[in-house]
Amino acid sequence: MKRSDLTEKILDIKRMKRWSWREICEQIGGLSPVLLIGALLGQMKLTKPLATAAAKLFGLNSAEEALLNEVPMRGAGMPMPPTDPLIYRFYELVMVNGPALKALIEEEFGDGIMSAIDFDLVLERQTDPKGDRVKITMSGKFLPYKYYGASGNHPAYGYKEE
Repeated sequence: MKRSDLTEKILDIKRMKRWSWREICEQIGGLSPVLLIGALLGQMKLTKPLATAAAKLFGLNSAEEALLNEVPMRGAGMPMPPTDPLIYRFYELVMVNGPALKALIEEEFGDGIMSAIDFDLVLERQTDPKGDRVKITMSGKFLPYKYYGASGNHPAYGYKEE
């Protein structure tokens, strides 16, 4: 079975049982809903205990449970640029605001990146009289670039120079 087949099976069961993602996350527990749902959609891996809990909830066999515990090929099957309108808006957000975010992060932290591995993401609904808003908070560890071969007065890492 391919990971995409397992994702479709999970989505079919979700539809058949009329479960919400919130209900599924409450039953499995243990992770951020974004990460847990991402794993069930084939983009992340679950730890063995969480893969077991998911397999029990969805009635999966041992091979399918093991597949939930494997590191997936992240982003597989995603066209670039994305064609789904909601996902495309995230792409657009990064394309339009990415250079400014990069400049601000580098000015504040130095030469490096924000980790998408050592990372937290929280999605919240904010009520607003003009229409509810989606609030997404991202927090990633700053990882300075390593200047390999640096010696003498040259910094080994791209931390902000004072």
